[in-house]
Amino acid sequence: MNRRSGPPLAALRRATRATPPPGAGERCELCATPIAEPHQHLVDLESRALLCSCRACALLFTDDQAAQRYRTVPDRYQALPDLDGLWDDLPIPVGLAFLFHNSALGRMVALYPGPAGATESALPLEAVAGATTLRPDVEALLLRRDATTTSCFVVPIDACYELVGRLRTLWQGFDGGPAARAAIDDFFATVQEKSR
Repeated sequence: MNRRSGPPLAALRRATRATPPPGAGERCELCATPIAEPHQHLVDLESRALLCSCRACALLFTDDQAAQRYRTVPDRYQALPDLDGLWDDLPIPVGLAFLFHNSALGRMVALYPGPAGATESALPLEAVAGATTLRPDVEALLLRRDATTTSCFVVPIDACYELVGRLRTLWQGFDGGPAARAAIDDFFATVQEKSR
């Protein structure tokens, strides 16, 4: 028997031939099927990473009650009322934040987009837990406050990280600068439109 071409080596050769060539376009990070924009995302509950997903793989991880490592990010956008000033009572010291239920920690967490990415807050957020029906790990409350108004939306968690990434590339100075503020305005206009 030739040791160089035994079954393990033959299997490895078949697997490497099936690997798509570099630069072949966007692919599902679970099964390597080519995917186009827009596409769905999964949350890896262990690493908190977002994975690009084909429709078939996304359908496998839609059950929030299943003990699985991944969860499909839904596409719900919903505007929420102020609920008797609840948002004003939150201990959030900045004008832009997103909150979600982190099932690994068993509690709500708040993150603030900024020049370094998303900064997590250690503030108590018990008041929010009963005020909304967020799907754990995959949906977030997106809050924006200015001098006169508070806007609040339920959005997919990947939308929040899209905003974080955009702001990271544009942020200048202490308050973000005009380019970051314009990007925030554009982002919230899109969220408002999708919430109708």
